[in-house]
Amino acid sequence: MELLGATGEVTVSENSEEESYDANIKTEDAGILIGHHGETIDAIQLIVNQTLFSKLPEEERKRVMVNIGDWRERRKDTLLHLADSLAARALETGEAQPIYDLTPSERRILHVYLEENKEVVTESEGEGRDRHLVVKPR
Repeated sequence: MELLGATGEVTVSENSEEESYDANIKTEDAGILIGHHGETIDAIQLIVNQTLFSKLPEEERKRVMVNIGDWRERRKDTLLHLADSLAARALETGEAQPIYDLTPSERRILHVYLEENKEVVTESEGEGRDRHLVVKPR
């Protein structure tokens, strides 16, 4: 956080259900640490996990989920609302509905959530940064 010019308090707890650790950051500098569309928080999480995995024996490794405030929960709620809107639009128009600029984990959230909707199907298309999710009527 210091390298990003931010201050705050980090608490870490074990999440036995997910077999991971939750690192929650309380800070007045949330915007700096979350970044545009969560790019910075995702980068922080990646660095933390790569660092721990390189230093711990395999049997002690657990994934760390970094959260700032309730950003991840709010983002998931936004994504689920978006999924519902895209599914409704796909059914209404009969046309595929693409959504761009999602991270792989965000695409996964939408795939898993919309699996329950038997009227639509989801697919990921494209490669690399051009990869996107498409919601189609069945």
